[in-house]
Amino acid sequence: MWYFAWILGLLLACSLGIINLLWLEAHHCLGDELESDSKLK
Repeated sequence: MWYFAWILGLLLACSLGIINLLWLEAHHCLGDELESDSKLK
């Protein structure tokens, strides 16, 4: 049964990496929009 825990851990690590990547992309895009809004004022 160790392989079941290993596969779950691997899937969890991959999903956390993907979520982190999506969060960083969204944070980067929103940060650019906020900076451009503040420069217009």
